[in-house]
Amino acid sequence: MWEYTDKVQEHFLNPQNVGEIENPSGVGDVGSLACGDALKLTLKIDDEERIVDAKFKTFGCASAIASSSALTIMVKGMTVSEAEKITNDDIADFLGGLPKEKMHCSVMGREALEAAIADYRGVILPMAEGEVVCECFGVTDLDVIRAIKESDLRSVEEITNFTKAGGGCGKCEDKLRDILQETISDTAVKPVQIEGPKRMTTLQKIKKIEEVLEREIKPALKKDGGDIELVDVDGDFVMVSLRGACTSCAKSQTTLKEYVEKKLRELVLDTLIVEEAK
Repeated sequence: MWEYTDKVQEHFLNPQNVGEIENPSGVGDVGSLACGDALKLTLKIDDEERIVDAKFKTFGCASAIASSSALTIMVKGMTVSEAEKITNDDIADFLGGLPKEKMHCSVMGREALEAAIADYRGVILPMAEGEVVCECFGVTDLDVIRAIKESDLRSVEEITNFTKAGGGCGKCEDKLRDILQETISDTAVKPVQIEGPKRMTTLQKIKKIEEVLEREIKPALKKDGGDIELVDVDGDFVMVSLRGACTSCAKSQTTLKEYVEKKLRELVLDTLIVEEAK
C-alpha cells in the first residue's frame, strides 16, 4: 500500500474544479479508459491569454484525481506562456510528493495541459508523431525519451513509474531498455534492484485481489443482496461473476467499473481492468 501525503488525500477526497467548461478555449484529452487512466482538461482563456478557469474529468486512482485537481488550481490566473512551463515535478511538489510508482499521474496532468494549450493554439504536439513502443498504454518512443531526459531516469523500472510503459504485458521492456541505453549512452544504466520483484507474480496478484474482494468489496455488495466471485486473472484483466441481486441490477456495469475496478486499482494494482465473465 502506498503512503500518500495529507495534500494528496485532501485533493482526492475533496477534488477541486471537477467538471467541464462549456465552449472551452482549449481541450486536452490524454490516456484512455482501456489503458487504465484518462484525463480531460478544459481551459477558459481570455483575450490577454490568461487562464481564467480550468476544470477536469478523470478516470483513475487517487493520485490521478489529486494531480488533476492540483493542476487546475496551479494554472488558474497564469498566462498561457507561464502555464506551459509547468512540469510534472511541479505538480508532484505541489502535492507534497507522490509515491515513485505514481509519478505517471503527474506526467498525465502535464500532458493534458500541453494538449489543451496546443488545442488553443491550433498546433499538433510533437509527441503525437512518435512511434508507439508500449501498446498496452499507448506510450511512444518520444514520450519515453522525454521522461528519461527530464527526470534523469536510469532504469526500465523508473520508466514504468513515470510513463506506465512496460507496466502491462511487459513485451516492450527490451525496446525500453534499448531506448534508455541510446538516450544516456554516455552513462551506465542503473542495475535493477533485487530486493523484490519488479511487479507481482500472477499468484501474488490473485491472492491480493481475493483479499480485497473478501475484505472490502463483498461486504458492501452483500448489504444490498448482491455478491461477487473471482473467475480468472489474465495479466491485468480480472474476470468476475456478479451474484445475487447484482445479476439483475440495471447498474451492474457501473458497479463493476466505478466500484469494483476502482477499489482493486486503489488497493492492488492501478492497471487492473475488471470485466464480467460471460
